[in-house]
Amino acid sequence: MMVSTSPMLGSLLVLAAGLFQWPPLKSTCLGQCRSPLGFVMTEWREGTWGALLMGLRHGSYCVGCCWVLMALLWVAGVMNLLWVAALAAFVLVEKVLPRGELVGRVAGGVLMLAGLVLLGQRWLT
Repeated sequence: MMVSTSPMLGSLLVLAAGLFQWPPLKSTCLGQCRSPLGFVMTEWREGTWGALLMGLRHGSYCVGCCWVLMALLWVAGVMNLLWVAALAAFVLVEKVLPRGELVGRVAGGVLMLAGLVLLGQRWLT
């Protein structure tokens, strides 16, 4: 299943995923990733190499806004299709809905709380 066997690592990943929903870097990356047409209109490059560079740059924005969420798969299991589907749905909601950033921040608060609870449980046992 490729799941983390370390409860401490799992707790810290959940906490990190929650914290990462709040900084300006996340908002900047999400803003660029939400509007691919705007990106193409402002960052257009001619030719094959230009297209490759545009794709790499835009892809880096999309990875930049979601990489910590994808790291959560190590907590539940990389091969757990239910968790993969749930995270994919969350990322879709965050990117497509008009108030998606607010959804992400609320989820970040929930993830931070869950991470702290998990850390507290690990610390006390």
